[in-house]
Amino acid sequence: MAANRDVLAGKRLDSWKEIAAFFGRAERTVKRWETERGLPVHRVPGTGRSSVFAYSDELADWLKGRSQELAADEPSSDEIAEPDAVAPEVSPAARPGLSTARVAAWVVPLALAGALVVFLSLGHQTSRFKALAGRHAPDAEAQELYLKGRYYWDRRTPEDLYKAIDFFTQAIVKDPSDAAAYVGLADCYNLLREFGAMPAGEAYPRALSAAQRAVELDNSSAEAHNSLAFVTYWWSWQGATAEREFKRAIELDPNLVRAHHWYATFLLAQNRHAEALDQIEQAQRLEPSSTSILADKGFALWCAGRQSEGLALLKQLETSQPSLSSTHYYLGRIYWEQQKDYGKALAEWRQLAELRHDQPGIAIANARESGFAAGGLAGLWRSELPIQKDQVDNGSGSAYELAATYAALGQRQEAITYLKIAFDHREADMLTDTPPIPALRDDAEYRELRARVQELLAQ
Repeated sequence: MAANRDVLAGKRLDSWKEIAAFFGRAERTVKRWETERGLPVHRVPGTGRSSVFAYSDELADWLKGRSQELAADEPSSDEIAEPDAVAPEVSPAARPGLSTARVAAWVVPLALAGALVVFLSLGHQTSRFKALAGRHAPDAEAQELYLKGRYYWDRRTPEDLYKAIDFFTQAIVKDPSDAAAYVGLADCYNLLREFGAMPAGEAYPRALSAAQRAVELDNSSAEAHNSLAFVTYWWSWQGATAEREFKRAIELDPNLVRAHHWYATFLLAQNRHAEALDQIEQAQRLEPSSTSILADKGFALWCAGRQSEGLALLKQLETSQPSLSSTHYYLGRIYWEQQKDYGKALAEWRQLAELRHDQPGIAIANARESGFAAGGLAGLWRSELPIQKDQVDNGSGSAYELAATYAALGQRQEAITYLKIAFDHREADMLTDTPPIPALRDDAEYRELRARVQELLAQ
């Protein structure tokens, strides 16, 4: 069908994978829908049938009024198990007896959850839910799904976070008015850019959408305010607003572990070390067994000048919990910045990339190690530079780290250019920038960028 470009203000989806992600379904399913049900998909002229695109507005219009029709459209087993959907399915062996109703829950999440896929998978801003009068009593089955999601979320591996997304999404389909499931979804996306390889520009908008909806559904939810606080700081860079949200969460529930924990990481990024340690210790008292809290505490101790304590705690965690990726990141920082033990730092960062299944990170690790072996630090920087530049220029990788490499090699203008890109992309390193890039410390353009960051943080 012809596309009216003045009307199509929504996102263009440039592959079958993105179209399938819009619906939370398999690619095979949406291809069948195009053939059998007139799904509005367009083709790039002259490229045959393989190069396709679609517009989110057209897909949303097509979906309207089709809940019953699609609920009766039972997919084949290979369509159910397709791994390309937004949230990977739990193994069929773990969920025997997949019924038509269970399938329908995956077919129409958009309709049943109030444009959930558009709102969360694409990060679009649509009309918001009105706050509910009184506290919502969750559906019993949705609550069970939510608890399963929290179990996997606590494990903090990429695989487990995607399993958690699966359970939280099912909970939302079962009960679209339950704020807790939206909080769980927001928390998954808040962590996937740290413990997985999902780009921040993809993860954070989804987290923000889910957290905003949770607050609107239940403004008295401490968890909802906490999740919103986290993404407001790390993505929107509104430091003052984020701190108000953190304090609101703690006021609503002084025993909410995640509120004290994430408020501590916010304070640490602000170099408010004493306050950060106070909050992380409160979180530890509430949940002494949490390894993620212990890892952040180890780094907070190190930043606060209690370096031997912090390093000892992180080493102990690395031995007992080698799959916790944040420990490797922190140890890499310490070995590089304080101890100048570059070999150990590179080894830690390789483990970090491998645990996150971060293929671009592994490519950089290879380049760093070979360059360092051949020519020390200068060799490392020269070796990693083309890999970093190729990744950033193609829409992945860290523009901030590329800028730091250029600066280390004495290429000031290129460093400033990519720092501006890091600023535009809201890369988290621009928030902390501790220690600052040494070669640019007194550069006027660099200082201007830092001032712009501080202006945003005051909001």
